[in-house]
Amino acid sequence: MTDFDNLDAVLSARFSCRAFRGDPVPRADIERIIATAQKVPSWCNAQPWQVIVTAGAETDRFRDALYAAARTTPPAPDMPWPEGYPGIYGMRRRACGFQLYDAVGIEKGDRAASAQQMMENYRLFGAPHVAIITSPKVLGPYGAMDTGGFVSAFCLAAQALGIATIPQAAIAAQAPFVRDHFTIAEDRNILCAISLGYADMDHPANSFRTDRAHVTDVMEWKE
Repeated sequence: MTDFDNLDAVLSARFSCRAFRGDPVPRADIERIIATAQKVPSWCNAQPWQVIVTAGAETDRFRDALYAAARTTPPAPDMPWPEGYPGIYGMRRRACGFQLYDAVGIEKGDRAASAQQMMENYRLFGAPHVAIITSPKVLGPYGAMDTGGFVSAFCLAAQALGIATIPQAAIAAQAPFVRDHFTIAEDRNILCAISLGYADMDHPANSFRTDRAHVTDVMEWKE
């Protein structure tokens, strides 16, 4: 296989894992993931990302406290949420949600069950590790954009090692709590989390895969 084929295979295999086994990932593997992800390009080579990774009892402490905070505290992200998902973006978002609900047996219109499924974000879907991803506020959206590249590379590097991930913007909704829990400086934006571990492939939440738009839907060719 060519390098391109290998990359495409990893991209094709990656999915957002919503149920993990409890087995911990060796620290050396997590460090390999981060070292590889850091090779992504960034504006002026600023490399603005910083990562806090939990393991063992610290993951459980964070999980329990985060879930309790999310039940009572309104969202307060460091960066504003999207104003909306118009047109095709909303269609893709809804399709993903319906696939998840179908997989786990939630009836369409059952708001209580869908809300409880959403709260699984704050249980980290049972993952044994979570990575908290931040970037400097002074770099604004460009720091966030660079860090988004790091998040993608992190997930791909993990997949290449057989480690499942799910990037979670939902965690950023509890930015004040996360900042206080980990003593994160005020000059950094909490962008997202990545829960990671080994996938529980017997869980129905991991039984579906989302579609991708065709090249002609996203590319406009000029010559």
